[in-house]
Amino acid sequence: MSDLHVVLGATGAIGSAVVAALTARGHRVRAVSRHATSGADQSRAGGTAGETTATADGSGVAAGESGAASSEPPVTAFAADVATAEGAVAACQDAAVVYQCAQPKYERWAEEFPAFTRTVLAGVEATGAKLVMADNLYVYGPVTGPMTEDLPHAATNPQGRARAEVDALILDAHRAGRVRATLGRASDYYGPGGTNTTIGPTIFAAALAGKTARWVGDLDQPHTVAYLPDIAAALVTLGENDGADGRAWHLPAAEPVTGRAFLDLVWAAAGGTPKIAGLGRGTQRLLGLVNPTVRALGETWYQRDRPFVADDSAFRAAFGPVEVTPHATGVAATLDWYRAH
Repeated sequence: MSDLHVVLGATGAIGSAVVAALTARGHRVRAVSRHATSGADQSRAGGTAGETTATADGSGVAAGESGAASSEPPVTAFAADVATAEGAVAACQDAAVVYQCAQPKYERWAEEFPAFTRTVLAGVEATGAKLVMADNLYVYGPVTGPMTEDLPHAATNPQGRARAEVDALILDAHRAGRVRATLGRASDYYGPGGTNTTIGPTIFAAALAGKTARWVGDLDQPHTVAYLPDIAAALVTLGENDGADGRAWHLPAAEPVTGRAFLDLVWAAAGGTPKIAGLGRGTQRLLGLVNPTVRALGETWYQRDRPFVADDSAFRAAFGPVEVTPHATGVAATLDWYRAH
């Protein structure tokens, strides 16, 4: 039986973290992106499509050559456009598990995500692999308490409807016996390599530069935030366990935190005179006039002006005990990454 784990979107923040988690657990990995790259900066997903592997220490070995022995399995980089049928089938070939960490641009979800998912499903089905979807919490829409996996998919905004359609496509394919599938849902994330996130450069890079660290939304509302390596570890757990199949899971995270408390942790680790601010709805509207990604955030502002808390007790009960990274530890590691990059 194949032990090949394929990561789609392997050079993105979540995908690269999944590559690292898989190699740490001893799995063979194919790291798929549009343009296969080399080097440890991309979580060792280096090389030229189908031709080069990268060992866990980041050293590349051309296919067919022998290199120094490594205690960890190699990562094979593979260039493919998985939005095309040919690319998706080629990327997934011979896989035991496929981790879907690729996605269209945020502001293009409604127009592109469902068709993109159908193409990926066809690639997974062709090889008989299991699909693990890196998902989020958009499907629920506005909520009045902690989110659990049995809540209705009540989102009415375009982003949430697109995610609900994507999830339905995947779970319908599972129920029809076309693929085995599971979904891991996480809230807003931060961590090493996390630059395309609201908890990214405007907080960490800003603090290191002595500038104002800005939280998107109300500074005093509790919010579940996830640390990238914790997301990756949980997605790999879903890939390794048949009991995860056929449903969505909220991935485990440290305790909910307010924006103010999170920024306090950042400044305590970064040093310097704390400068913090919350980016409110009015400012978001103004910035959205020229930035389509910021404009799209307005559709889900209910995630930012009230408590937004995910209940991960189902995952912990099924796959525990689970250890997650304390926010202070994750913040320090993230600042270290930003210092180096």
